[in-house]
Amino acid sequence: MLNETHHGPGDLFGTLSAGTSPSAQDYPALPSWLLPSPILCLITDRRLVGSADLPSVAAQAAAGGVTLVQLREKDLPTRALLELALRVREALAPHGVPLVVNGRADVAFAAGVAGVHLPADGLPVAGARAALGPRALIGRSVHSTLEVAQSANERLDYLVLGTTFPSRSHPGSPTLGLDAIRATSKSAIPVVAIGGIDPENAVEVMAAGAAGVAVISSILAHPRPRLAAERLRAAMDKGWSERVALPAAAGAGASSGTSRTPGSLLSRSGPG
Repeated sequence: MLNETHHGPGDLFGTLSAGTSPSAQDYPALPSWLLPSPILCLITDRRLVGSADLPSVAAQAAAGGVTLVQLREKDLPTRALLELALRVREALAPHGVPLVVNGRADVAFAAGVAGVHLPADGLPVAGARAALGPRALIGRSVHSTLEVAQSANERLDYLVLGTTFPSRSHPGSPTLGLDAIRATSKSAIPVVAIGGIDPENAVEVMAAGAAGVAVISSILAHPRPRLAAERLRAAMDKGWSERVALPAAAGAGASSGTSRTPGSLLSRSGPG
């Protein structure tokens, strides 16, 4: 990890068991992992890769444009999860792609990875900072625009918002659609969309204001993970470019007497 100093996992559990938690002021802002824009996050599910080696698949995805990997193997016992985290970290190292572990700050600490991804009902952010240090990469899952707003003052590096569209991993779950992405597009914390995202809809997801996308089966269930990542990346970059071009388009419209605001260009399924 990049941390020069940090607290250990024991400090975290001792702090929480004592009924207190450190405040954000205890951990001043320091340079941390810088996630490129847009963010393409791969969330693992080793059951989808069949006989393939998960670290190898993660490395192929990184070569195709994945910029963040979340190790999410909740059924593994601690030692097996730690061993897998070490192998995935090693596979990603040549690509410079950070690894975070879902929900397990202790495993993230022991494996020396970039950080931890917190479930919506997981550890407090301050507790994760106590365990991993101020420079750790810490994200959290959120499921509504309200939860995004409530996270505004926390020391988080990114949020994963979903479910955007119907997905294989959450069948039958309520979906937020593009309106939630538009509503959170000005968030100070980057908001990454998740749920049913593929190369066909990634353009509109990015154009709506997402800071990136997170996927599972779109890459892991593909016979060629690198190609799947490349296609997603191309679609995301197209949507990102469209969004970046909006201010220039609006300015040109104003000078010609025709106003074209971002909202008017993006309101395919609701107001901007």
